[in-house]
Formats: sequence, C-alpha cells, structure tokens
Amino acid sequence: MITTWPAPAKLNLFLYITGRRPDGYHNLQTLFQFLDYGDLLHIDTNNSGELRLVNEVVGVEHDSNLIVRAARLLREQAIADHRLSPRAGAVFQVEKHLPMGGGLGGGSSNAATALVALNALWQLDYDIDTLARLGLTLGADVPVFVRGHAAFAEGVGEQLQPVSPPEKWYLVMHPGVSVSTPLVFSDAALTRDTPARDLNSLLQQKFRNDCETAVRNRFREVDTLLVWLLEYAPSRLTGTGACVFAEFDTESAARQVLEKAPKGVQGFVAKGVNLSPLYRTLSGHSELV
Repeated sequence: MITTWPAPAKLNLFLYITGRRPDGYHNLQTLFQFLDYGDLLHIDTNNSGELRLVNEVVGVEHDSNLIVRAARLLREQAIADHRLSPRAGAVFQVEKHLPMGGGLGGGSSNAATALVALNALWQLDYDIDTLARLGLTLGADVPVFVRGHAAFAEGVGEQLQPVSPPEKWYLVMHPGVSVSTPLVFSDAALTRDTPARDLNSLLQQKFRNDCETAVRNRFREVDTLLVWLLEYAPSRLTGTGACVFAEFDTESAARQVLEKAPKGVQGFVAKGVNLSPLYRTLSGHSELV
C-alpha cells in the first residue's frame, strides 16, 4: 500500500552568524518555523530488499539523494539492531514543490520525512532522539524536521530548543536562481561576528538574516525581489537563500501582494506552523504508531 507523507518547508525567521569554527563550519543562532506547504513523499514498502527513488531529482544522482541516503541509513541501523530483515525495501516517489537552493530546507525535510515515515511503516519503534541523531549525519537541518517543532537553534543548527513563535501568514517568493550554501558561507562579505544573545533578547529585536547582504551582493535577482517585496511588508531572506519571504497577519493580505508579483517570479502563500505537518500525518496513521 502506498502512503503519502508531507515534507514541509521551513523558514529561518532570523539567522545570525556568531563565529567561525576551527573545522570551517559556522556557529549560528536561528529561529526555525515550518510552513503548511512543501514536498510530498509517496512510499510503498515491500520485501524486495531494494530502496529506490523512481523519479530522480534533476542534478542529483540517485544514490546521493537524501531520501535514498536516509532510508539506507535507517535500514542499516535497524538491521544491526535486529529490528528489521535485510529484505525490507521501499519505493519512493517525491512530488517536488520546493525549489532547490531556495533556503526552504527541501532536501533536509525529504530526508527527515523518510526517517520518520519508515520508522513507522517498518514498525521499528526508534525514539525521536535516535532518529534525530541519525538525521544529523545527513545534514545540520535534518534534526529540526525530525523533531517536528518550531525551534531556536544554536551551534551549527543542531542544538534545538522548542519555541512557539506567532503563526503568521507568509508570502514566499523565488527569484529564479539557485544559491549554494557553501558559496555564501565562504563569502568574504559575510558577517561572522554577531554577538550571541539569549533567546528572550533575540525575540525582542527586529529580526534579520546575516546572510542577506552577501546573497544580495552576489545575486541581483534576490536584491531586486527584496526591494520590491519590502514595499508591502517586513521581508527578508530565508536561510542562505534564494527565497525571500514577507509576513502578514492574514492570508488575504498575503495573496493580494502575490497577485502583484513581477512577471516570471514564482511564489506561494502558506501559514507558519509550530507543529510540523509531518506529525499531523503520523498521528493520522495511528495504526503505525
């Protein structure tokens, strides 16, 4: 039987780079919130022993796709723990709605959904801490999607504290370019010395994204779109881009601005949610939990 699982987008409501680590990674402080919008992952479990993604993502080799990597990682762990037969397999089809290189966490969310869904479908009964630990080996953003609650993150993004920011409506727009995260973090113009602050202080400040200046300098399309969007509402970059977002109190206000979007610019309106849609789906599959 094929089951369908959401892989929601995330926004970085703020993002501050507080230092560079000896290993080359950056310490940061960021506020993650999910959107009630994203990719969909269709999963058909079987006893073939094969893990296969039927519709490969353009530019990503099959075995490098985070869905396949997550499934293999979980299966290897479960086999080692004598919780799963080596014959356990699954066929995946991903319905992509989130742009690559958009800063919305699409790949990380896909990986987290594969881990959470297969844990239920294969009835492995791993706890969320174990799944998050496995997810961290795939990417720094994977654990927040696995845990499924809006969070304040520190370190490289893996130190998570659940929070409940206001659930506003967002207009998210894509300028038609893909932004490489390593490119942004290696940019000489990137601010890396923002003072670390406690969460209460951060929530009382005007939110910003330390990556925004570097991205706007390199990508004219991002700069142009942000200049336009700021005419209507508080707006900023999410993650390392390329997507930008504006916040609104109502869905109708967000849609009115979307209708005025520059020609050729794609966008969508979605509600910010503190509980991931993935866990609403999981609770609906009560027979698997």
